[in-house]
Amino acid sequence: MAVQENHDAASCRRVDDGITRVFQVIGKRWTGPIVAVLMPAPVHFADLRRAIPGISERMLSDRLTELAGVGVVVREVDEGPPLRVSYRLTEAGSALEPALRELGMWAEKYLLEDGRCAEQFRK
Repeated sequence: MAVQENHDAASCRRVDDGITRVFQVIGKRWTGPIVAVLMPAPVHFADLRRAIPGISERMLSDRLTELAGVGVVVREVDEGPPLRVSYRLTEAGSALEPALRELGMWAEKYLLEDGRCAEQFRK
């Protein structure tokens, strides 16, 4: 037996396509911290890894490759010696700064160290 449900316009809302695209780019684990470390200036790979506790070399490399693929980060080779690789944000990547700053302020206000919302904000 088929169940018929009635829907009004509000219950059928869809998420904004722009929000979907944004979180496809920056919604993966470690992407926000990577972009935040690159905000002030280009950073060498080893320094970037040290700046983000807990990230593996493989994960950092994968995320940087993804970010470069979508045009948020540029990989630059310093011929040396020694040969060193650094990363910098593109214009598009740098334009994320105000949004990331706002998200950081939101986290400071609403999130505890364990990543949960404080009890007083759960109402």
